[in-house]
Amino acid sequence: MQRCGLVAIVGRPNVGKSTLLNKLIGRKLSITSRKPQTTRHALLGIKTRGMNQILYVDTPGLHRSPEKHLGRYLNREAMRTLRDVDVILFLIEAAGWRRGDEHVWKQLRGIPAPILLLLNKVDKLKQKKELLPLLKQLQTHGPWAEIIPVSARNGDNLDHMEDVISRHLPGQSWLYPPDQLSDRPERFFAAEVIREKLMRNLEQELPYHTAVIVDKYEDSAHDVHLHATIWVERPGQKAIVIGKQGAMLKLIGERARRDIEALVGKRVHLKTWVKVRGGWTDDVQQLRELGFS
Repeated sequence: MQRCGLVAIVGRPNVGKSTLLNKLIGRKLSITSRKPQTTRHALLGIKTRGMNQILYVDTPGLHRSPEKHLGRYLNREAMRTLRDVDVILFLIEAAGWRRGDEHVWKQLRGIPAPILLLLNKVDKLKQKKELLPLLKQLQTHGPWAEIIPVSARNGDNLDHMEDVISRHLPGQSWLYPPDQLSDRPERFFAAEVIREKLMRNLEQELPYHTAVIVDKYEDSAHDVHLHATIWVERPGQKAIVIGKQGAMLKLIGERARRDIEALVGKRVHLKTWVKVRGGWTDDVQQLRELGFS
């Protein structure tokens, strides 16, 4: 009998949710960086394994008391995903329970789906015996379906995790063809790749004031012509993104182009522009226009 169900990946910012999704799917779907708020949209990754089709959803990290509309949108996006899921994967770091984890757990209380508590980054522990007192402590935190130490980066214990997930999936026909990996179009992933390069190459707070919109995506048999606009909030930010004599924008464009070519398997012709939208991160109408519906 085929089984198919929705599995949400949740946790505080920067705990490894996107890295976990990419490892499970075997392909880079979700962009990653060391900065919080890298993930801004719920992203579906489809994993067909044996008779089971697991629909993983990478969610934005849940933030405590976000100050701007963008932060509140990210929280709503994460919580919206949890309404109809069959299983929840709650990631924390194996180093211990933190205040941000407590905030996420408060949001999960009352949701009927079984919760697997994943202790991520066990590969960073110098001695595995450090896990034992934490495991005993976490048993009292919540009614977990199971506590599973994993490494999203190395793939440690993920097969066992998926065996546990499969036991909770409803018996129903698959919703997608077995070779499909996501429901998002390639232009979405192209915009995300550009934003990843902004996150990784710009310092401090500037990446949180940038958004990327693909204005043109023409796909032919041999190549892709792609035009994208990088939106910032202030003229000074625009100057930083462009860099001296255009050096930073050129670097971001070159690195993004290489990754997009690997994604689509074709030559990519990428052109980027930087434009200013004042205060867009705290303006509901502008957020909608930039795709945060």
